[in-house]
Amino acid sequence: MHKIISFLLLAFIAFNSSAETPEEKGLAIVTQADKRDTGWIDSQVDLQMILRNAHGQESKRHIRLKALEVDGDGDKSLSIFDSPRDVKGTAFLSFTHAKKPDDQWLYLPALKRVKRISSSNKSGPFMGSEFAFEDLSSQEVEKYTYKWLRDEVLDGKDTFVVERYPEYKHSGYKRMIVWIDKEIYMPLKVEYYDRKNSLLKTLTFKDYKEYLGKYWRPASQNMVNHQSKKSTELIWGDYKFQTGLTDRNFDKNSLKRAR
Repeated sequence: MHKIISFLLLAFIAFNSSAETPEEKGLAIVTQADKRDTGWIDSQVDLQMILRNAHGQESKRHIRLKALEVDGDGDKSLSIFDSPRDVKGTAFLSFTHAKKPDDQWLYLPALKRVKRISSSNKSGPFMGSEFAFEDLSSQEVEKYTYKWLRDEVLDGKDTFVVERYPEYKHSGYKRMIVWIDKEIYMPLKVEYYDRKNSLLKTLTFKDYKEYLGKYWRPASQNMVNHQSKKSTELIWGDYKFQTGLTDRNFDKNSLKRAR
């Protein structure tokens, strides 16, 4: 009997030592999500940005967004503002990197100059919105460490709930909690906690659509700032993929050419 108990105890220890840790499971989930969203090459989309102040008053901006997938590094993106008149011609260029600070530039037509966004200022607001500059870069797996918290049903959908911690020392966030749809491996909700670990913002994704038979994109995203009571909604038009964009469409000169 003693031998049987010892054998069962050893088996239990062996099983638990080989079991996946919450950190390993969190990393495995986001790695799978990243793998599923690889191979789209490039994309173009029109979007509407709706800024709402604490009293619910709205202002709207129209933007064209181009993106280029980069093998072995983060994606490149170019955002061009078409309206209203006071921001028309403003362009934002972002080179996301997996293991070093992102490179980002902003072209201001009134000044006719390109302004580089400091690597220590990525937590600042983008064009008066509730999105920070660091929110607008592609979310490379290596930019964070992860921990699976639990499985949960959110709005009728089965999700993984994963906590992630920025590796970037100048991040405006201490941590984020992400709800990932188990079926399509895309985020449904993200909670952002500031450096004091207080809930700062919540981002929700709605009405995902499938493109090219495998890539999922939301029809809208809404970022609510719980501390300022302001919000920013992004409404996306139909995506176009594999349109022939190249690195030349994303060099710094492209900012000044943006029309």
